[in-house]
This record gives sequence, C-alpha cells and structure tokens, in this order.
Amino acid sequence: MVELKTPAEIERMREAGRAVATALAAVKKQAAPGMSLRELDEVARDVLRSFGAVSLFEGYQPSFATSPFSGVICTSVNDAVLHGLPGDLELRDGDLLSVDCGASVDGWCADSAISFCVGTPHAEDLELIATTEQALAAGIAAAVPGNRLGDIGAAIGRIGKSAGLGTNLDFGGHGIGRRMHEDPHLPNGGRPGRGLVLRPGHVFAIEPWFWNSPNTTYVIDDDGWTLRSADHSRGAHAEHTVAVTEDGPQILTLP
Repeated sequence: MVELKTPAEIERMREAGRAVATALAAVKKQAAPGMSLRELDEVARDVLRSFGAVSLFEGYQPSFATSPFSGVICTSVNDAVLHGLPGDLELRDGDLLSVDCGASVDGWCADSAISFCVGTPHAEDLELIATTEQALAAGIAAAVPGNRLGDIGAAIGRIGKSAGLGTNLDFGGHGIGRRMHEDPHLPNGGRPGRGLVLRPGHVFAIEPWFWNSPNTTYVIDDDGWTLRSADHSRGAHAEHTVAVTEDGPQILTLP
C-alpha cells in the first residue's frame, strides 16, 4: 500500500531531513586522508544525537544481510557503492567516498546520500559524481502530480545510459514515511508512462547509483553488506527524500 502524507506530516519529515543533511555535511567536512570510516560514523552519530534523531541504519537487518548493520552511516569507498560498513579502513588521498544516512525524528523518517572525493580528486570521479547528481535532479524534476512512477526511473536511467554508466535495478529508490522502506520500489530505469500515478502527498527516497563503466553486476563482501562492482569500477550514489506536492517536488533532506 502506498500512503499519502499530509502537508503537516511532510513538514515533520523535513525535520528528520535536516538532521540527515547536517550529518552528511559534517562527514564531508571532516573526511580526510588518514581518517577511519568508524571515526566518520562517530561524527554523524554526534550530529544525529544533537537533533534528537534516531538512526534508521543501526541494527537494521533486511533479508539479504547476514547480520544487523553496525553504524549510523553507510560508507562506500571506490569500487563499493552501497551499504559499506563504517569500520577501521582509513581513507587515502584520491578515494571516492559515498555516504548514506537515514534517521527519524518523532517517528518520521528521511534518507539521503552524497558522494565526494577525499583529498586530491580524479577528473573521472568528479565527472561520475556530477552525472549521478544530474540523474538525481532529473528524477526529482519528474516527481510531479500526474506523472507516473516510471517517469522518475526513466529520467534517471536516460542520464546513466547516455553517459555509458553501469546501472543495476536490484536496489533503488523507495517510498518513505513512518518507515525507511515503504512501497513502492523505485528502480533507476525503466519505461516512462508506467506505474503508479503520482499524487500530492507521495514521498519517495530517490537515489541513483552508477558505476564508471557499462558493468551492471555486483558482488557483496564477506561482511554481508558492502556492495561493490564486479569489475572494480568506481561508483557514486546520490539521494534525496522528495515530496510530491501541488507546487512541484520538494526536497526534504536539505540543511
């Protein structure tokens, strides 16, 4: 069942969105060569605590995972692109880091992700990040009343395909509200004009993720969580929680 949120409920989700956005900004500011992923997790944890926010990730165990998640952020480095555990790995100059964060405030959820370069950037990484953010913007622009769910995925998929990037449809966007993952699943591709008709009150986490090659297959590390490209091409991930409104899409995960 796909639930519609009232304007008041959307505003409550925006509070969670501010906490998530602030945590991501703090992590990006602190990330530097020599810093461990666990230390970055502590940075995000402190921010969420200051907002009175509860992590949606810590302790979460979906069906594909072999153990509960052990941090408040996903930290995916280089050829990893989703679900990276924040462990003792230390960042190196030139790493490409994707960070995902989800939290709830007073029972209402928000979810967002960013990708950025640590230290000295590689030109191809900057281009990959820019394309991923462009795809996110295209997906958000399609989230208007009267469009269909497929229009969002198709807009994202067109950007990735035109750039020659690898796109896998197993993991993608999702509904969000009282729970982190609500119906419907929102793949990063597909055909326009299909699926659910968008109405004011729908809220989605829209999240393109690409690899810097046509590769579409992945492997999962022995930790049961970290998802990385099968050909070791580098990946990027971008995500916002977005409400469909009569005045157009509203991004709820802004500082």
